[in-house]
Amino acid sequence: MNIIDELTWRDAINQQTDAEGLRDYVEHNSISLYCGVDPTGDSMHIGHLIPFMMMKRFQSFGHHPHILIGGATGTIGDPSGRTSERQLQTMEQVQANVDALTAQMKQLFDFEANSDLTMVNNYQWTKDLTLLDFLRDYGKNFNINTMLAKDIVSSRLETGISFTEFTYQILQSMDFLHLFRHHDVRLQIGGADQWGNITAGLDLIRKKEGAEAKAFGLTIPLMLKADGTKFGKTAGGAIWLDPDKTSPFEFYQFWLNQDDRDVIKYLKFFTFLTKVEIEALAEKVATEPHKREAQKTLASEMTKFVHGQQALDEALKITAALFSGDIASLNAHEIEAGFQNMPNVEWAEDSQVIVEFLVDLGIEPSKRQAREDLTNGAISLNGEKVLTTDFLITRETSFEGKFIIIRKGKKNYTLVRIV
Repeated sequence: MNIIDELTWRDAINQQTDAEGLRDYVEHNSISLYCGVDPTGDSMHIGHLIPFMMMKRFQSFGHHPHILIGGATGTIGDPSGRTSERQLQTMEQVQANVDALTAQMKQLFDFEANSDLTMVNNYQWTKDLTLLDFLRDYGKNFNINTMLAKDIVSSRLETGISFTEFTYQILQSMDFLHLFRHHDVRLQIGGADQWGNITAGLDLIRKKEGAEAKAFGLTIPLMLKADGTKFGKTAGGAIWLDPDKTSPFEFYQFWLNQDDRDVIKYLKFFTFLTKVEIEALAEKVATEPHKREAQKTLASEMTKFVHGQQALDEALKITAALFSGDIASLNAHEIEAGFQNMPNVEWAEDSQVIVEFLVDLGIEPSKRQAREDLTNGAISLNGEKVLTTDFLITRETSFEGKFIIIRKGKKNYTLVRIV
């Protein structure tokens, strides 16, 4: 199968600059391609994964991906998708972000085991460029009217755009030209908002290398949920790839909780399951939606890909414990991961009778209600029901001296942090 057919089946193609030309090229040649990410933060989120999953698909078909970390463009700020100027970061912060994103990419794509993967940083070919060279060698090739007409710029004209961000498409075009010349890169992949930058790069290549230069651009559809909202955002913010920002358990739960209307689309986009496997899961969504087999598969595939098998095993263990209410087997690390987004309170005593404990921490509104709930078996401590009103809680009654978990009723958990 041609890689273009694979991407078409997965509904992963939005726009192409030369669809027939690209299909023919990859049918007969191994193509070098690239996608970039700017180090505007110290972690990628799942939205960043979308084009890079496409890169991995090209790799599986025998092509050569180049991953670009924008050490130079990250100091400028891409105007696409923004309505205001980006706050510029110090060069030290940009470098720290470059290091963090580089480490993430190495974890995701295992460069040591894959010689057909290349990572580059555009700071390397821009750091010694003088202003006069930039204006003469590159600026002369860009028409202001054409630049103003591109969506990434025209959408900002009413609110204003600085010359700094205006030049972003020139810098990104220089990247494509450099990679074309030095790495034989002939295809750039990006999100739908990168179309203007990609076509600007192709224009520069043809002006510099000749009209017959074979180079292509491909964008990926904007990912929206069935309800029309943007994919990858939750009430708590972005879903990060950094486990310190979004724990593997939270990451797993994000995918597990996807709508039936979206899950097959995400399986196509984000996993490497075959057409037969995905169609079988689609059938289960239609006939046995309550089992959520597609969501469980999606959550497992993604958590293993981003965080590894050990993190997936931990996420599954926490999920099973929360579902059953049997949390006694969890350790303190797992408790914190599983309960950090639930109500949290702090406890600084050495010991306390459970009735006073529940009232002082606001878990119960009164001692009378606390006694009633205890007598009725509505209160569990660390997964075990407490039926006596004189039960003494101590610091030993905890997970590794750090946490106590109180459950009131079936679902109302409170994480008590021991201080």
